Amino acid sequence: MCLGYPLKVLKLKDNNMADVDMGGGTTLEISTIFTPEVKEGDYVIVHAGFAISVLREDEAKEILELLEEK
Repeated sequence: MCLGYPLKVLKLKDNNMADVDMGGGTTLEISTIFTPEVKEGDYVIVHAGFAISVLREDEAKEILELLEEK
């Protein structure tokens, strides 16, 4: 099973790429080719290095809280 994970876009870059915040000071470079509408500060669902959808901030935070529960 694969799981998409909500991450916050820190910086949009050339060639449909962006840096996202993975938490704990770690960033990841992802592709935004499937989400051309994304802006810095948005939350996106990331799967296999690609942003596959843009989320509202409240949706992203709710998902992150659920994922942190064990």
